[in-house]
Amino acid sequence: MTAYLDEAFAGPSWHGPALYTALRGVTPKQAAWRPGRGRHSIWELVVHAAYWKHVVRQRLSGRRAERFPLRGTNWFVRPSGDRTWHDDVRLLAEEHERLREVVKRLPPRSMTRIVGHGRDTAAYTIRGIAAHDLYHAGQIQLLKRLQRGRPI
Repeated sequence: MTAYLDEAFAGPSWHGPALYTALRGVTPKQAAWRPGRGRHSIWELVVHAAYWKHVVRQRLSGRRAERFPLRGTNWFVRPSGDRTWHDDVRLLAEEHERLREVVKRLPPRSMTRIVGHGRDTAAYTIRGIAAHDLYHAGQIQLLKRLQRGRPI
């Protein structure tokens, strides 16, 4: 199951760049850019993805008391406070590695165990967080293209 996570996060992915590889070369200014009022930036997508890796890790490990390193849930306004773009990209990579370690230690028989929302199995949840990475990788690619003024 770690292969699903790693392909979606760092590739290689058959469809194009994976989440982390989509961030290659993105500057803090590009990361903070918004396509319009009320729309998310690349930077916000990165912290959102890190947050959900944290949540999935908690569900799989059963350790729900551990807090996410940032205040809030789901969406985090960026830039904000004293955290830099590079701090938040590092947070994403660290949360990915922590999630991967939990998944790697799961015995195969635990893949059918319910881990959230009454019917979500461990395997379903792992596939879901991999798909989440790919979804946001696509959004990041689109945002980069929009910033360059290229047609979509």
